[in-house]
Amino acid sequence: MQGQQFRVEAGKKLFINRMDTEAGATVEFEKVLLVDNDGAVTVGAPYVAGAKVVCEIIDNESRGEKILVFHKKRRKGYRKLNGHRQDLTNLVVKEIVC
Repeated sequence: MQGQQFRVEAGKKLFINRMDTEAGATVEFEKVLLVDNDGAVTVGAPYVAGAKVVCEIIDNESRGEKILVFHKKRRKGYRKLNGHRQDLTNLVVKEIVC
């Protein structure tokens, strides 16, 4: 999911970096690293063949918490405060296909 790894289960809600898709769309992620199917663990090399995660996008207008970035140089009187809020996509995991 765009360079990030998540541990997912069916029915779990996730916030990921903003995707360019509309709400209600179905998204499939096919790069699955590990699958645990009731104790039967399958580890990919690098990915598990045939496994995918099917998700539905709930909302595409979410924003994360404000992150403050503070720069300071001691004894120089230099201080700079900057911050931003990350744009996020809210999705729910429908199923995990092995």
